[in-house]
Amino acid sequence: MTAVTRPALRTDARGERLRLLHVHAHPDDESSKGAATTARYVAEGVEVMVATCTGGERGSILNPNMDRPDVLANIAEIRREEMDAARRILGIEQVWLGFVDSGLPEGDPLPPLPAGSFGTLDPDEASLPLVEVVRRLRPHVMTTYDERGGYPHPDHIMCNRISVAAYDHAADPAWHPELGPAWQTPKLYYSFGFHLDKTMAIHEAMTSRGLASPYEERLRDWKPDPEMENRITTRVPCADYFGVRDHALLAHATQIDPEGPWFQVPLEVQQEVWPTEDWELVRSAVPTRLPEDDLFAGLAESGVPADR
Repeated sequence: MTAVTRPALRTDARGERLRLLHVHAHPDDESSKGAATTARYVAEGVEVMVATCTGGERGSILNPNMDRPDVLANIAEIRREEMDAARRILGIEQVWLGFVDSGLPEGDPLPPLPAGSFGTLDPDEASLPLVEVVRRLRPHVMTTYDERGGYPHPDHIMCNRISVAAYDHAADPAWHPELGPAWQTPKLYYSFGFHLDKTMAIHEAMTSRGLASPYEERLRDWKPDPEMENRITTRVPCADYFGVRDHALLAHATQIDPEGPWFQVPLEVQQEVWPTEDWELVRSAVPTRLPEDDLFAGLAESGVPADR
């Protein structure tokens, strides 16, 4: 009988398995932002961990089928169960940082955030549990959102702040040495989701096929920001994993409406028109050449068997 050949792990020059740490604000963000990239790297033997800042306790129920009293009464527990299901689909490890969801304030003027919620905290102090995760995992790459949070949710903005703080503090042996030996993560990225070029390309592909585009209204109100668009440095081909991403998204049933705009663009249109997920390299301790097509570009690698 011929032995089954295991895929090689992706490793660095020392033969260590490559490690990727995504930092997200809420459960479901790991599936809506960069999940196809995650699935591709898992398939290639990269160790991937998601650090989830909050439990999503104040998140709205966005799927009408789940907008029920029993769900509202147990939202924190249900969102943990959804996260666990998505984690298994993506093939990742996941850790909760233990902060409390701030909610998305509405009104004019905006009301203050709830006392003690994630968005009210000091970023240096709030970075401590993430520093511990970084030092324990020793990732080669970290990702988070840009300084605007990707969109102006207070938890997404704070997620950026503690991620950048943890990236720096984890490398400083004098900073809370009780959290573990210092670790300099080689690369830090910001994720870019539905930026203008991508949204416009998919919109035009839909209309050219005689299909209704879910982005028509959004594009009508979009204020172009060329400086932001030009920040993308890295486009990771991952179209083969869009289906895994969608499966993980659907695991977050309180947040994702299967009849909603997420799923109005046929998978084959997305794969043809925009087959990448896009990122900005913001810190690098290794030389690399831009533009990139791999978050691990610049890290010398060698292949080793998966059962090493």
